[in-house]
Amino acid sequence: MKKIGDKCVLSDLKVGQKAKVLRLNETNKAIRRHLLDMGITRGTVVAVKKVAPMGDPIDIELRDYELCVCKADLDKIEVEVMG
Repeated sequence: MKKIGDKCVLSDLKVGQKAKVLRLNETNKAIRRHLLDMGITRGTVVAVKKVAPMGDPIDIELRDYELCVCKADLDKIEVEVMG
């Protein structure tokens, strides 16, 4: 489990952990736009709710709603652990 203040990618977090989005490391403009449209923007607090049995996809909560995102996309989201 990551410690508070650690910087990592969103897919590294365990169920129940929260983090603040620092940046999106996505070069594909279409995928970057899609992530931004879903509300994954700098400064947003994200919590990991559930992980599928095989580890992909991962259910995250942000801005009072839940998203189910594939692990490959979460690997491109840099975060700072909050708890």
